[in-house]
Amino acid sequence: MLPLEGVRVIEFCEVAAGPFCGMLLADMGADVIKVERLEGDGMRQWPPLSEGYSENFASVNRNKRSVTLDLKNPKDLQMARELVRSADAVIENYRPGVMARNGLDYATLSKDQPDLVYASISAFGQTGPRSQQGGFDLTLQAIAGVMSVTGDAGGAPVKCGVPLCDFVSGLYGAFSVVCGLMKVREKKGGGHFDISMLGATLAVAALQTSQYFGTGVDPVKLGSAHPRNAPYQAFRAADGWFALAAGNNRLWAQVCDIVKLPDLINDPRFTSPAMRAKNQEALRDILETVFQLEPKAVWLERFGNAGVPSGEINTYSEALADPQVDHLGLVQPLELPGGHRTRTVISPLLMSGENIGIRRNPPALGAHTEEVFASLRVAAAQ
Repeated sequence: MLPLEGVRVIEFCEVAAGPFCGMLLADMGADVIKVERLEGDGMRQWPPLSEGYSENFASVNRNKRSVTLDLKNPKDLQMARELVRSADAVIENYRPGVMARNGLDYATLSKDQPDLVYASISAFGQTGPRSQQGGFDLTLQAIAGVMSVTGDAGGAPVKCGVPLCDFVSGLYGAFSVVCGLMKVREKKGGGHFDISMLGATLAVAALQTSQYFGTGVDPVKLGSAHPRNAPYQAFRAADGWFALAAGNNRLWAQVCDIVKLPDLINDPRFTSPAMRAKNQEALRDILETVFQLEPKAVWLERFGNAGVPSGEINTYSEALADPQVDHLGLVQPLELPGGHRTRTVISPLLMSGENIGIRRNPPALGAHTEEVFASLRVAAAQ
């Protein structure tokens, strides 16, 4: 039995942050009903399309049911309110004010449902000088400082290749809903959680913000290097790159032994993690002179045998083919509406040693409208 079985969540969300939040709850057993516009979540049009169905959309919408409603239509709006009355939680990621205009905001709904848990995900939060501004992952990475520490020193601004802001906001949203459900279970009523992408992105940048608070100096781009530790970055071998993270003095001594440069241990530039970080450009040049004498596989084998954390720099096809990914059962088959079979990465959590699998394939647009509202009519008749 999954932890959130018996919990109903209504999702008024599009694209990434909100749908990812909903999927996390659905993975844990919640009945997540996704309310879509008649034309559907815009992400349904994102390529790659397999027999007309977006694999991007599928990746964040499994285990859900889909209903379609036109919230500009009074009848459909009333149906949405009836749907919410059947629910334990609502999640939404529209611009602040949109849900209120439809009478679907927390202040309105909670008058009749004091135990309702409500999570709003937006770019900048529900109030404040930026609250009415829209935002996407790129712009939030820029505004929240991520792009200032991403890429090589002196290089052009670069975003993180994974949509960090969207997905950490979704994680905070799911965490909020579960905390709210715990509060309701303790007979303390529901509540409204306001999750800003700006706040979530700053929160997961704890090491960077604390560096600034502690020194008064902005963190800077270091490529793959670390501001407080070395060797801790990507290095070039004879045939390509690999990553090495010798994060303490014991591991550093192992590196010195493997590269056959024992004198580096007592070199005053490299006697501590802080000193190695301070002088890491010189350290990189010394190590790469040796690393370029052998292929990366040789170095990875040597470091692996010595217990020094290191790794190949994989493409996603290589990462997904890693034997540990197979052992964890992370990649599972997924069937799209229309019968096309693809694959997806499932929840990475194991519960009592078992994968949390796929109960429902991602839905066709409005596939469950009749089913969901028929069940509400039955419940009302009883």
